[in-house]
Amino acid sequence: MVLAKVGNPLRDEPLETSREVCRIGGTDCELLTRLLLKPFKSLTGYRFHHHSSVKKNEIYNCAKAVFQSEEALLEKGCDIARRLYAKSNHPNIKSGDLCIALIKNLAVEGKSTEALCILKSETVEPFLSISSHHGDLKLTTEHGINPEKIDKGCLILNAFEKTGYYVLTFDRAGAHSRFWIREFLGVRLITDDAFLTNQYAGLAVSFLQGEGRDEPGAVPEQTVAAKRALDYFDTNDHFSLQEFEEEVLRKDPQMVAKFKEHKARFEEACGQPLQNSFGISHREATKVKRKVGGVMKFDTGVEIRLLPDFQESALERGFDKKKGMGYVKIYFHERPSAEA
Repeated sequence: MVLAKVGNPLRDEPLETSREVCRIGGTDCELLTRLLLKPFKSLTGYRFHHHSSVKKNEIYNCAKAVFQSEEALLEKGCDIARRLYAKSNHPNIKSGDLCIALIKNLAVEGKSTEALCILKSETVEPFLSISSHHGDLKLTTEHGINPEKIDKGCLILNAFEKTGYYVLTFDRAGAHSRFWIREFLGVRLITDDAFLTNQYAGLAVSFLQGEGRDEPGAVPEQTVAAKRALDYFDTNDHFSLQEFEEEVLRKDPQMVAKFKEHKARFEEACGQPLQNSFGISHREATKVKRKVGGVMKFDTGVEIRLLPDFQESALERGFDKKKGMGYVKIYFHERPSAEA
C-alpha cells in the first residue's frame, strides 16, 4: 500500500506521499482487504477512456505499470496522488487521506487476478481506545479513518486491459462525481446490453411511478403503467426506443416528451448518452421488478400496499352516495394469511 495526504492547492494545503511501500501481512492483511473491498459491492462497471486513445489516460497507465511490475507501486502510487492533487483545484474539494493498495488473488469470472484499489477519506473521526499501561488500564481518544465512511473509491481490476480495464468506482458526494469520475479517473460507463436493460427499465419504472404522484388515487395507474413497461422487456428480445414509446407510452406526445426529459437528466448525470437500440437482458429486467409497486394511503387510517405482481382487475373503486365517501373493493382467490 502507498499512502498520501492530499490537500487543496487553492488553499495552499500540501501534498504528502509515502517514501516507502507500506506492506500489510498476517491477520491484518485479511481484515484490511475485506474493509477495502466492501464499498465496491453492487456497483456499475466503468472503463478508462480518453478522447484520442486510452493509452493517454494517466490512471490507466499507472495501473498498467503496477500490474506489469509490483515494484512500480511506490512510483505510480505517488503519481496517482500527484494527479489527484493537481485536479483538486476547486474550493469545494476537501483535503483527505489517500490509500493506494495492490490486492492479489481476486476471483473474476472464475480466474484469479489482482486489483489496484484507490480510496480517499475526507473525514477523520474520533474513537476511544483502552490499553494496558504499567499494570493498569488507560483510556485514550484517538482520531482515524472510519472504513464505513470512505468518501471516494476506485477498484481497477486487471481484466480487459485492451478496452480500458474493468473499473468500479463511487463518490459519496454525488454532486461532485464529475471531479472524481471524469476529471481525475477519466472513466466512462460500460454500456453493454445488461447495463442498458437495467437503466432503461429502471428509468421507465421511476418515471411512470412518479407521474401524477400528487393526484389522489394515482398509485394503481402508476403501478399498472410500470408493469406495462416491464412486460415490454419480458416479451421482447430487442429494445427500440421508438417501439417503447409506441407500446408503453401509448404515443402520448406529452408522456414521450416528459420521458425524454427524464432520460436526458440521467444522461447528464452519468456524462454520456444511452443507446436507443440494444439486446434485452431478461435477467436484468427481472431485477427491476422489485421496484414496482406503491402504497395507497387514505384519510381513514388505512393503507393498501400494491406489490409487483399486482393485478389491475383485483381492485375496484367507486363512490358511495349515502355515506358521501369513496371506497375500494379488493377481489382475491384465497384468504390472505395474517401478519403480526
